[in-house]
Amino acid sequence: MVGYSWFLYLRKYDGPSYTLLAFIPPASHSAYLAIYAFNLELVRIPDTVSTAAAAAMRYQFWRDNVTSAFAGTPQKQPVSVLLAHALADLDARTNGTSKLSKNWFLRLISAREQYSDGRPYPSLEALEKYAENTYSTLLYLTLQSLPLASMTVDHIASHVGKASGIVAVLRGLPLVAFPSAASHHRNTAASGGFLQKGKQGTVMLPLDVMARTGVREEDVLRHGPKAKGLRDAVFEVATRASDHLITAREMLKNLRKGQDVGHAFEHEGEEGHDYIAPSDVAGKEKRQQDELERAFGVLMPSVATQLWLDKLQKYDFDIFSEGLRRRDWKLPFKAYFAYRARTF
Repeated sequence: MVGYSWFLYLRKYDGPSYTLLAFIPPASHSAYLAIYAFNLELVRIPDTVSTAAAAAMRYQFWRDNVTSAFAGTPQKQPVSVLLAHALADLDARTNGTSKLSKNWFLRLISAREQYSDGRPYPSLEALEKYAENTYSTLLYLTLQSLPLASMTVDHIASHVGKASGIVAVLRGLPLVAFPSAASHHRNTAASGGFLQKGKQGTVMLPLDVMARTGVREEDVLRHGPKAKGLRDAVFEVATRASDHLITAREMLKNLRKGQDVGHAFEHEGEEGHDYIAPSDVAGKEKRQQDELERAFGVLMPSVATQLWLDKLQKYDFDIFSEGLRRRDWKLPFKAYFAYRARTF
């Protein structure tokens, strides 16, 4: 039984993930809490250290913690103990037939570390890769905890995760540009994990997008929301996130019509994405529907992501608008109705 304090921890530092826990099967709650608590520990590293060397040591600390947790000998660190408990619970629930991927946890650490110093993304594609290696990976791990290994669902989760990751970077942009504002922001996950004490602000927008829209970092740091081209740059990045949600919705529609999802899964064959071909080829349509039904709660971050994109459009892509930093009271209701209708 997972202690109630973990639910409070998630609610304090990652409100949307706490809200969406309601749509995860109860048997997977311990794994979900472990996965997202682990992610929060990584997100908070840049905000708790003052040097790059100290940050590197913390990331290595978590690599060692993952290794020990998977070995069944967790270090005396609360999240590590929680992770070890979740791994043992999954092993017991599935008689040892299903496991969480250790390499996905390590990939999450490496992706967080790569951009923790505030370096910009070279391109929009690099930002997408970061989102895949962080937010999509969180969804893959949650799917493993059900347990479910489905190329179809992983494919949809990839697009949902990329949209969520891109939005997380946009949400954190004002806090990374002006780090002093972070101390007034309660929800750690919204910063994206790029803050660093005493560090000069940076603009975490893809360089190719900044070049196309004429945005200069010094203008953003000097003029904030009035910087030339900033709204155009935010619009372009937000559009890419929206495109991923649109793609995921189209995939859902195609599956419900008994059609193919429409395009190949670009990550098929990569580590963690090897799938056993079913013997019953004729039952493919029903199998995909069943898999989607089991996994739909894991895809609920799509609702939170769409709500934020809608607010961004409402504020005319002013990324510094205070309205974007308020907790969205609509999320529980929107998510509930989306889950009931099995749509997002």
